[in-house]
Amino acid sequence: MRPAQHDPCPPPFREQARFFRSPALPEAELLTARYYSHTFAPHWHEGYVVGVITAGAEGYRYRGAQHVAGAGALACINPDEIHTGQRADDSGWAYRVFYPSAGTMQGLARCLRGRPCAGLPRLPHAVIHDRLLATTLARAHQLLEAGLDVLEAQTAALAALTALLTRHAQEPEAAPPPRGESARAEAMRQRLAADLAEPLTLDELAASVGLSAFHAARLFARETGLPPHAWRNQLRLNRSLPLLRAGASAGEAAAACGFADQSHFTRHFRRTFGVTPGRWRAA
Repeated sequence: MRPAQHDPCPPPFREQARFFRSPALPEAELLTARYYSHTFAPHWHEGYVVGVITAGAEGYRYRGAQHVAGAGALACINPDEIHTGQRADDSGWAYRVFYPSAGTMQGLARCLRGRPCAGLPRLPHAVIHDRLLATTLARAHQLLEAGLDVLEAQTAALAALTALLTRHAQEPEAAPPPRGESARAEAMRQRLAADLAEPLTLDELAASVGLSAFHAARLFARETGLPPHAWRNQLRLNRSLPLLRAGASAGEAAAACGFADQSHFTRHFRRTFGVTPGRWRAA
């Protein structure tokens, strides 16, 4: 399939995206969107992504494979896992997306098990084809968006997410302790995250783990899926969300998270989240 940005055909509709929050699901962002030409850059979220495709089809790369989720299917992404997003249908795609926090999903899994969970529940890496569950999730999303009855919306949302875990969740993956090259990559991640506003060269980053710049860049990209600068920019974007949620302006969030300027921040933000920081903040 040709990349969407090279397709000369005009979009059959005006692209729309609306982020919002609901007191019925306080530790989650929610998105209702229709896209045609927009392409999501490789990125990750610190929480889960649960997308219900309502029209068209979305293509996305995840865990080394290309997936296509059509109408009535679910596209789910686990925390901290890199993925993309673009249209996989001539009409683009429309979807309703839950972004529940890791704590929310772990709490639901704990309630289901009746005991603490050793790790986070894992959603399937492939597209989920479960029409009944997709309908249940979409209805809950609509209730959250309408905001007419918080009790009804919360009941529906928790029931839908619980059904997702009951029907499709997998056992948490045991994370082996980092050793050798993995330990070096983790040390570089920690250095990049320590001060997001710190000017840092690749040579300095590589020297912190005893490698050449060339080998450090190759190792980091192999272990994380992104080069160091892209990984750090994504972390900056994730760290900007609580600031925007608390009322900071786009310029304030950009400066606090180490972006060179507001336009640089806005460009990366839209490629990752599909809307500008101002529109996300307005939600």
